[in-house]
Amino acid sequence: MAKQIATNITWHAGHVEREQRNELLKQRGATIWFTGLSACGKSTIAFTLEHALVEQRGHLSYVLDGDNIRHGLNKNLGFSPEDRNENIRRIGEVAKLFADAGVLTCTSFISPYRVDRDQARKIHEEAGLPFIEVFVKASVETCEQRDPKGLYKKARAGEIPEFTGVSAPYEEPLNAEIVLETEELSVEQSAQVVLNYLVEQGLLREA
Repeated sequence: MAKQIATNITWHAGHVEREQRNELLKQRGATIWFTGLSACGKSTIAFTLEHALVEQRGHLSYVLDGDNIRHGLNKNLGFSPEDRNENIRRIGEVAKLFADAGVLTCTSFISPYRVDRDQARKIHEEAGLPFIEVFVKASVETCEQRDPKGLYKKARAGEIPEFTGVSAPYEEPLNAEIVLETEELSVEQSAQVVLNYLVEQGLLREA
């Protein structure tokens, strides 16, 4: 938990209620948190889901992708346990703001530690916002065979320290809302599973 350092600050409430934004967008803001090993398919599924929501269903969605975020907001963070913790803390807070604005927010981060994912869930729950953990499941062997960025090869060669699944741990979710077995499901099938869940949970409304 990050320590509050700033003092003499007061939360300033706006004049627009969350329900008004949800009604405007005909959806409920929520965070769909994709977690899993590198090359398990997180980002591909997240962007496929985003496309389906926007192009096919007419809903507002946005992907917060791990690599993309490290180009800007989290460019000053590395991959030590402490930096990974701060990386997820920041994105958890950003995702909460997006969800509060009414956006169906897809986050794609390895987020290897349960405590960090649980903290992201907690801040959403305290704000009364839906948090859907999606475990994109694939074995290290399968991810290493895919390895589109060549990262596992570099990690095995010792060129990338603290690489999840090789020299750093990954703690699988214990109670994820959705588990996607990507060794069996295609990208499109995986995205459809999540879309079906959003409909079942009443997060989407017909225009």
